[in-house]
Amino acid sequence: MKLSRNLLAIATLAALAAPTAHAEVPIDVIAGSEVSFEGLLQADINWFDSDVANLNGDAQDGSDADQELRRAEIVLKGKGPGNLEWVVGYDAKSDKWLDTNIKYKIGGNGNHFFQLGQFKQPNSLEELSSTKNNDFISKAMITNTFAVSRRVGVGYGYGDSNWGVTASVFGDELKRGNAAGNGFAARGYFAPINDKGNILHLGLSYASYDAEQAVVNGNNVDNTARFRTRPNADLSGVRLVDTGNLPFADKINTTGVEAMWVRGPVKLQGEYMRSKVSRDNGQPDFSGDGAYVSALWNVTGETWGYKGGVPSTPLPDEPGIGMWQLGARYDKINLDDAPVLGGEMSAWTLGVNWYWRSNFKIALNQVMVDSSRRGIDDNPNITEMRFQFYW
Repeated sequence: MKLSRNLLAIATLAALAAPTAHAEVPIDVIAGSEVSFEGLLQADINWFDSDVANLNGDAQDGSDADQELRRAEIVLKGKGPGNLEWVVGYDAKSDKWLDTNIKYKIGGNGNHFFQLGQFKQPNSLEELSSTKNNDFISKAMITNTFAVSRRVGVGYGYGDSNWGVTASVFGDELKRGNAAGNGFAARGYFAPINDKGNILHLGLSYASYDAEQAVVNGNNVDNTARFRTRPNADLSGVRLVDTGNLPFADKINTTGVEAMWVRGPVKLQGEYMRSKVSRDNGQPDFSGDGAYVSALWNVTGETWGYKGGVPSTPLPDEPGIGMWQLGARYDKINLDDAPVLGGEMSAWTLGVNWYWRSNFKIALNQVMVDSSRRGIDDNPNITEMRFQFYW
């Protein structure tokens, strides 16, 4: 849309006009609020070595590759007056609002706050982590399938540097037609070890929300749930596992368990998630689950920070050389729960990330997939590359 293109052009020019590289661009102090400007541009290329299904999003062009501007995010942030903070974010590529909320820090404590507006709900370590610092180009299958992302709601958090509890009640996503369903979520985390370069994190989360009302041929029908998953490739036009619509759905309840260990330049991370759909009208309930484990090594020696129950990725120690990372991840999802045969899928992902200076990142992933649904095995391989500019 024209508005999206204009906003993206303004954002890019503002970032390029900045005299030095920053994580954010200061603008001014307005009504006692220190206003700054951030942005994120991501462009992806996927090369598909398809097996059974053609994974190319545009199967008509005869190509085994697809490329797309993945994100074009622009964000205004304000600190103050006092302990008040606010943010307004918009993704010009997807034409949707990002974090758009106000937060009041009680006593100036970043781990004791009230929050009102649209924000990421308290569940899933990977979902809550910064998008620009994703360990791999595609998030894990369970994160993309089961995690509750941004919704409009009210949140409360309490804790200190080593532990915290966050709870929220929420409704629909800010843009009409996106994720919907009233519910609540809670997450608790504990870091029994929290020193520079030596972190152990444990977490538990739970989210419960109403199934969405489906629309068929323009008409509202009974509340319906559906889980489906791409093969760890965001540009894939095909989901290899899919429950199909589950009619007469009532509540969706998701439990998550998470752990992370940092030791110097090495980070190990894993999560398990299970979603259960309770159904009415005599229909059987459905449960799906999955997990991932990953390892990341900063070859250039940097280590991670830790704040608010999530890791923080450092800038390169030597900006001219940049920070190099090598990573591996295994993840799996199971959407079979008779009589629903959504399928099972697992994948190995090998990755290389290069963070150059303060604003650039290039990522290269190789994904090897094994999937099975209703007796059909489909085992493609995908090569992925991402170019990223952020400020």
